[in-house]
Amino acid sequence: MNRPDGRKLIEEAKLERFENRYPSRKYWIEFSCPEFTCVCPVTGFPDFATLHIRYVPAKWCVELKSLKLYINKFRDQGIYHEDVTNLILDDLVKLLEPSELEITGDFNVRGNIKTVIKSSYPYQSL
Repeated sequence: MNRPDGRKLIEEAKLERFENRYPSRKYWIEFSCPEFTCVCPVTGFPDFATLHIRYVPAKWCVELKSLKLYINKFRDQGIYHEDVTNLILDDLVKLLEPSELEITGDFNVRGNIKTVIKSSYPYQSL
């Protein structure tokens, strides 16, 4: 039986989209990714988080398998919480050109510190 090589699928992952079939309707699409992992770029220790992604599609919707594989690409990557949250937001905005998009990286406690990063589009000055 030929099974796909999961590591290769993740390594080659690209975000994909499909056309929104209800472009005249404003509605939210929400995802929760409770098994997100990346690596601390300073210590090399794993970081665990739940990502919450929600957006109002305009012309495009994200294809879920491509999102799953894309999210898993960060598993072995050394990256700060702030960077990974904003990078995912930027990549999704570039792909989807949504009306609105919000992402929250809710990272598990590490070293007695709980980190939550929230970023949104359209980008606004604070």
